[in-house]
Amino acid sequence: MRGIVLFGGSSHQALTQRICDRLSCEPGKSFLAKFSNNETRVELYESVREQDVYIVQSGCGHVNDNFMELLIMIQACKTASAKKVTAVIPLFPYSRQPDAPFGKGAPLTRAPPMTVPSTPKTIPSTPKGSHPTTPRAGDFGTTGGATRLAEEMNGLELMGQEIFRLSSAMTGPTGSFYDNPSTSGGYRQWVARSGTLVAELLTCSGADHIITLDLHDPQYQGFFDCTVDNLSAFPIMIKYIQQHIYDYKDVVLVSPDAGGAKRATSIAEKLHMDFALIHKERRRPDKPQKHDLMLVGDVRGRRVVIIDDIVDTGTTIIKAAKLLHENGAKEIYCICTHGIFSGDALDRIEKSYLDKVIVSDSVPQEEHTKLCSKIATFPVAPLFSEAIRRIHNGESVSMLFDPSHELF
Repeated sequence: MRGIVLFGGSSHQALTQRICDRLSCEPGKSFLAKFSNNETRVELYESVREQDVYIVQSGCGHVNDNFMELLIMIQACKTASAKKVTAVIPLFPYSRQPDAPFGKGAPLTRAPPMTVPSTPKTIPSTPKGSHPTTPRAGDFGTTGGATRLAEEMNGLELMGQEIFRLSSAMTGPTGSFYDNPSTSGGYRQWVARSGTLVAELLTCSGADHIITLDLHDPQYQGFFDCTVDNLSAFPIMIKYIQQHIYDYKDVVLVSPDAGGAKRATSIAEKLHMDFALIHKERRRPDKPQKHDLMLVGDVRGRRVVIIDDIVDTGTTIIKAAKLLHENGAKEIYCICTHGIFSGDALDRIEKSYLDKVIVSDSVPQEEHTKLCSKIATFPVAPLFSEAIRRIHNGESVSMLFDPSHELF
């Protein structure tokens, strides 16, 4: 393609090369390294004046270093008079951290206590031109008024004591909310707004456009002041199910939590497949962190496919596979967009009831497939290359959300 320059960051250079192969172009020449004090060093050896620049950098590996490298590359291109800079971020960093300072609410263990209301009454002013009348027995300034004022003051004192008692119950011995874990389900005023910060850093560095894949929270793109194209891997997942899972219409699609129900049902409706849901139920109000898993649907003697967007430590899908096995599932697969596999996730997946875990190559998977025989991948380079081609030519990208559209 003419008129574009495509750079690749150090996070996933293999994906950059595959995108360039499909676009019939070469990756832009650059030098990415670290100084002796671990500061990021970026040098670009391509002319980008009045060019459309695309920078591919995934939020994996050393996330903070890769993100800072992306910001410097964007700024370098804007300084070199690039016409437009687009950040291609297959796995968006910090997209799973909550931006709102509210946690998940926990059920109340008892009804809230009643407080004594305070209803002070105002003394009406004397109308202009009228003569003052004899004070009534209930007005302030008389013996009865003094008694009623004393009752109002007692009510305010009782209410103050009740407020102090409730605040003491919410805090620990040091008077801090950190000391009481039961407050984790309410307002968390110490949560950093990392989502807004990352969006502002990208726009302030000079990014004119963002292309990403399956944001964990779709409303995240509302934090940006520039255009965001949130591509979907569902069409690729649908084709994978049709081409690699035999007799797929007899398979049950499973969502591992209530948050991913919409994600799984959309695929189940398109393929006319059965659907099941794993629900996390809190049966111990005094221990809101402990959940009991409950399966909604019938999987006995059936093959099942778990649909999710991110596999990090693998705890969610491993517990889901165990529950499905206990309920009589015959074969258990998992198809996921992003496979991070941090910690001992690969070892735990190898020992779990999962038969196969299929993830995209939005994150480098070469080492993961060598360490775990249950890991398989599907490519996303055709999706991003077609998106870049359409955006550069001013065409619509809505066709990329259609499973019938042939990408490869």
